[in-house]
Amino acid sequence: MAQFIVNEAVNEAAQELAQEFAGFATNPAPLLVAQYERIAREEMQALPFYHPDMPIAVECVLFEDQWLGCVLTPWMLSVVVLPGPDQLWPVRSSSERLALQLPCGNMTFMVGALSETGQLLACSLMSPIDPHLGADEGRALVSSTLKMLLSLPVQQGEGGVNLSRRRLFSGRRGDPVGDTQR
Repeated sequence: MAQFIVNEAVNEAAQELAQEFAGFATNPAPLLVAQYERIAREEMQALPFYHPDMPIAVECVLFEDQWLGCVLTPWMLSVVVLPGPDQLWPVRSSSERLALQLPCGNMTFMVGALSETGQLLACSLMSPIDPHLGADEGRALVSSTLKMLLSLPVQQGEGGVNLSRRRLFSGRRGDPVGDTQR
């Protein structure tokens, strides 16, 4: 009985201390790959939408001191955010939603957790994976998606730009290409 009370007190103290968790000093991509490989093996293989020829691929980069990544598995393509070096994140409720502004625009992430890496933010881009997508295309999609996330959005200026081919090839020297007053 006394041991039970001590264990309960230790568990309560651990929960109180676990109000925040530390970031990853190094790129968490290898840890994520290992986690998703285990999940694939133990939980996902029997599901009808599982794409057995799709590899698990993860790329992460530091963005504003957080790890921003793209995760491809045989069942999904997602964007993830994990705490970076010297970061402390508060522990949040699972499934809580957070909107983040990235260079490509605003995205809504859901709080999730993996047993070995802890909480992360995830935004699903494709689930399930297109069954016609090949392994090489999938790997290229991870890299392209990460580049897109960090790209500035393309927006038309205030005055508008005349993008017609006729205008582009018929302009005279000194005429501004964006001139729409014709």
